[in-house]
Amino acid sequence: MKRTLLAIMAITCILMAPAFSCDERGQTGIVEDNDLWIGQDVKSASTIDEAAFNKIIDDIGKIYSPMVAKKGGKLTFIRNWSDGTVNAYASRKGNIFNVAMYGGLARHDAITPDGFALVVCHELGHHIGGIPKKRSFFGTTWASTEGQADYFGNLKCLRNYMEGDDNIKIIGLMKIPADVKTMCNKQFADANDSAICQRGSMAGLSLANLFASLRKFTQDKFPAFDKLDRKIVSKTNPNHPAPQCRLDTYFAGSICEIDKATDVSDKDEDAGVCSRKLGIKIGTRPFCWFKPKA
Repeated sequence: MKRTLLAIMAITCILMAPAFSCDERGQTGIVEDNDLWIGQDVKSASTIDEAAFNKIIDDIGKIYSPMVAKKGGKLTFIRNWSDGTVNAYASRKGNIFNVAMYGGLARHDAITPDGFALVVCHELGHHIGGIPKKRSFFGTTWASTEGQADYFGNLKCLRNYMEGDDNIKIIGLMKIPADVKTMCNKQFADANDSAICQRGSMAGLSLANLFASLRKFTQDKFPAFDKLDRKIVSKTNPNHPAPQCRLDTYFAGSICEIDKATDVSDKDEDAGVCSRKLGIKIGTRPFCWFKPKA
């Protein structure tokens, strides 16, 4: 009987993957599985120390814990600063919405503080980022797709996280591409909103560089704002899009004019986002991973 039960559980895990991962880390990570390990003793260009690691998580938690509670959940952060894993995960047990963050990711050379905040937002986006959702053998799961979590991260979460900062001063210390400045200024008349757009875009570039690095891209093939992923999917991709596609998605979330307070939906894919069906042409989810419903 015990062997039969174990066999059933094993088959279930196989059938449900990758929509639900049958391990203690839960949902898929923000990057594909990798064996890179960056311990605390490794020198890195990253400026994120343990205090910054915790503060970023704390600040996002203060904003979103009440929002998650309104949805019937309890937001819990699993902090693994000493763990050198270069990844982050979301999982759910009943009404407990878990987000697991790792020190190895924070210590990676490509990750800026804003990039790390975007990772937290991405994992949170799996829980509350709306549709499209991942699917399993048994139907739709609780988790938003990777692309949707990316989009939500910049469109909603980072905007809330950055709202109280002196964003104009912050971007003044950053090297921001001219096309990013131009597009953000075009989309947002308010100088602070434009500055948040620029910060979010650069956070997306930080992560896109991480993805390219883990895939061992040569520098000339790294994602850039003046490139576009021209792929058009025949159906929505629930898994990790290519690095350029993900940068395109982060940038779309940054320049979308829909207010951060307008919530996304678990039923309506056009709610709270820049939707082509609503006649919006800028800031829409890229076709390189997203296939709108007919």
